[in-house]
Amino acid sequence: MVISTDLNSDFLSLDEKERYKKHLTLKEIGFKGQLKLKNSSVICIGAGGLGSSVLLYLAAAGIGRIGIVDNDQVEKSNLQRQIIHETNTVGNLKINSAQERIKRFNPNIEVTTFNKRINSENVIEIIKDFDIICDCSDNFGTRYLINDACLILNKALVFGSVQGFEGQISVFNLNKKSPNLRDLLPESPVKNNIPSCEEFGVVGVSTGLIGILQVNEIIKIILNKGEILDGKIMIFDLLNMNIKTLNLKSDKLNKNIKNLSQFEDFYKDNECQDNIKIKKINAKEFNTLYKAKLNKILLIDVREEEEFNKCSIKGSISIPINNLEQKSHLEFIKQESLVKEIFTLCQLGKRSEKASKILMKFKISSTSIEGGMKKINQVIIG
Repeated sequence: MVISTDLNSDFLSLDEKERYKKHLTLKEIGFKGQLKLKNSSVICIGAGGLGSSVLLYLAAAGIGRIGIVDNDQVEKSNLQRQIIHETNTVGNLKINSAQERIKRFNPNIEVTTFNKRINSENVIEIIKDFDIICDCSDNFGTRYLINDACLILNKALVFGSVQGFEGQISVFNLNKKSPNLRDLLPESPVKNNIPSCEEFGVVGVSTGLIGILQVNEIIKIILNKGEILDGKIMIFDLLNMNIKTLNLKSDKLNKNIKNLSQFEDFYKDNECQDNIKIKKINAKEFNTLYKAKLNKILLIDVREEEEFNKCSIKGSISIPINNLEQKSHLEFIKQESLVKEIFTLCQLGKRSEKASKILMKFKISSTSIEGGMKKINQVIIG
């Protein structure tokens, strides 16, 4: 694998020399190595638990260009592990929260953001201009998609995953003989009843540890130093402090990916029910309905209480999305749905979509307001 030098920098500024002083004194890095880091680019798919520590340590290491792909918003429940985000960024897009934190942390870094959920139609275009791809996604469909796109583009892929107190890390597709995700998991674990994203928890430090180790592999790949986890997978059990490394073998059949239409079934994110179609309404249409039929509407604001207290719509009720599945809330909403039309609302529209999907699981019909409070404020209800 060849690391590009598109930035073509052959110097370090005074700020960089001071900032990376401890790198410059390492014989494995030094001045030339730091230039390699500066002239490299890495894209991180996901700005959640793994992505948080990955992005912070990529910026700390001096990676010249960092890409961030995510279309979700920061929720309070994220903060237990997603350390790049802060309480005051709850409700903001994760890519914006992460970008702002990186720029405050290290202003020398160029950050490119993609407010998208990657799919078979956009993944090639998004990742093609980056040297190394770092998989920080949280579902198997996306992991297979990233893996196959890297095979097509001949990109090195640094893989990480966590669940509970356990974590895994490996490097795929580093060279022609390297194994890839399909050598590790020929069949999607979703089909074997692996717990869904709604069902399993995770201890915050596990995402931090695996994310840091992903960056360690990235640095070694760029510098071409040390033993890289190519053809190996490390498995961590943090509860019992067990660590083991297993060897992976490459099968030529698993490299035979010509285009992403070959394996569409692998890319379906069944775990998080992203294929569920919900009803949506734009802010202007809702404004008209709100004024005409206020007493026939139950408007559920699923933002955090702090957001609701700062700004809310008259007549709306506050049920933060993480409390939505409480039995008392569901019973209340179901009863109200017999006589009222249910609408879900958040700051930008993403959490309300998720809320409507949750309600659908309990056979409660609802409509998500597109663009959330941001669009509502532009229309001005009342």
